[in-house]
Amino acid sequence: MNPPPSRTTVIQMFGRVTRKRWRGILISTLSLILLTTAALILWAGSEIASPPRRELMDYHREFLSNSAAYGVIIEKFTASDGTRCLVVTPDLSGKLGERGTMIRQQLTARGLTLQPAGHISGTLVLLHGRKGRKEDYLPIAERLCASGFRCLIPDLPAHGDHPATIATYGVREATLPARVLNEASKNFAFDPQPAGMLGLSMGGSVSIHAADLPEAPWQALVVISSFDSFPTVIEGQATSYIGTLLGPQWAKATDVIYHWKSGIHLADIQPHQHASNICIPTLIAHGTADPVAPLECGKRLFAALPATTAKKWIEIPGAGHDNVLVTPYPIYADIAEWMLRHMK
Repeated sequence: MNPPPSRTTVIQMFGRVTRKRWRGILISTLSLILLTTAALILWAGSEIASPPRRELMDYHREFLSNSAAYGVIIEKFTASDGTRCLVVTPDLSGKLGERGTMIRQQLTARGLTLQPAGHISGTLVLLHGRKGRKEDYLPIAERLCASGFRCLIPDLPAHGDHPATIATYGVREATLPARVLNEASKNFAFDPQPAGMLGLSMGGSVSIHAADLPEAPWQALVVISSFDSFPTVIEGQATSYIGTLLGPQWAKATDVIYHWKSGIHLADIQPHQHASNICIPTLIAHGTADPVAPLECGKRLFAALPATTAKKWIEIPGAGHDNVLVTPYPIYADIAEWMLRHMK
């Protein structure tokens, strides 16, 4: 019969078991951290390249099914590259919705002489932001149609009903606005000139890229809550989530995933470089409390416009990124006035 182990032997055995257990816990914890980090990086890069698409909302359906109540006519159109669009025109009878009535009152109070309701003096291409879709801009189109414009609203790639699956924030979408304008004008038999663009956030970046193309057809531009440099925005967002130490590293790793999916780097998305070549009248508006693309992003984009370009800077008090168009500030009147004064 073997003698019982000594106290020293028991302690040594317990120590070995404890160390082995803690080693296993440490390895499991590190593995979990690495897997979680990899998953977050993959998620972030994928979200930037292919944001989740939003379905139609109830107010979209109401607008589409009862457009006469809003003083507009809505027609659907698909461009040759598969881009789905809405063509929104003023009701020829001159009927106005509540938003249309209000903006005409605001413009008249500013001293503008408006054509009768229902008159069309030009076409505006409206470009939505990230995670948006064309139907989001129907209330905007209602106001601008009442001001005297036809509105053409496309789904941007990887959004809404667009067949493409990758968003490049203007790098590859730059030709899209002019394409849908030209094709829609032929399909619906209207003069494509004069024409202007309005872009929000991602759509603002697309519009800046589009305005810099040779022989671009635009007479005026409005950019809202956009950015000068996409990597700056991504690094800022990453830093806000996990701090100044790890945020920049997360942003760099995210770029690897984005490049794998899109074929371009985040650093290729630099609207300020294109803004420096824009010579058409450009209004840039930005919310003072924007947490996504901070106010300084808009200021730098505005500063990049040539000094010889007719330009205007507007700060929307207290507005964040998602509510920039729904504050008490009369931004729609500013947009309509800018377009009316510069599209001839």
